[in-house]
Amino acid sequence: MNVSAKDISFVGVMTALCIASNYALIGVPNVKFMDLFVFISGYLAGSLSGMAVGFLTWLVYGTLNPYGFNLPTLAATSIGETIYGFAGGLTAKWRLIPPSNPPIAMTVRAYWETNLKLGILGFLLTFTYDLFTNVVTGVTFGIPLVLCIVQGVPYTAAHEVSNFFFFLAGGKVLINAIRKAVWKGGES
Repeated sequence: MNVSAKDISFVGVMTALCIASNYALIGVPNVKFMDLFVFISGYLAGSLSGMAVGFLTWLVYGTLNPYGFNLPTLAATSIGETIYGFAGGLTAKWRLIPPSNPPIAMTVRAYWETNLKLGILGFLLTFTYDLFTNVVTGVTFGIPLVLCIVQGVPYTAAHEVSNFFFFLAGGKVLINAIRKAVWKGGES
């Protein structure tokens, strides 16, 4: 495995972006850009880098969090967040989303189909993450699983719906913009 300084820098910058955006939206429970940024990290730099961004983001944000600290919850969120980076890397590898097409080169229909795929993928990944973290929360605090999931519905709904729209509206645009800024030096 060959890890360059550019790869390490990318992980650091994307982790910082995730943490900063989380603190900026701290007053809005479960509505964060972090999941999209972690996915994009995996998409652009590979699954391992994306997973590192997700894990490191929660390691910092979950430890220095005004809502408190709980080790089992921190472990679950840190591990759970890696799913976005892993999926981002697989999405690029399997070419589920076209690698780079400026909107002008795509038909309007193809552009929205790509965005809709990203939105659905964001929703499904978030559903998986929320289910995993709710199960861990239930086990950690001795809450019956069904009760834990039912009590979490308002939070999971906000998380899943907001991520659907973040991935739908911002996924392709941010992938292209970050790729251009990082790998092409901002040139067209």
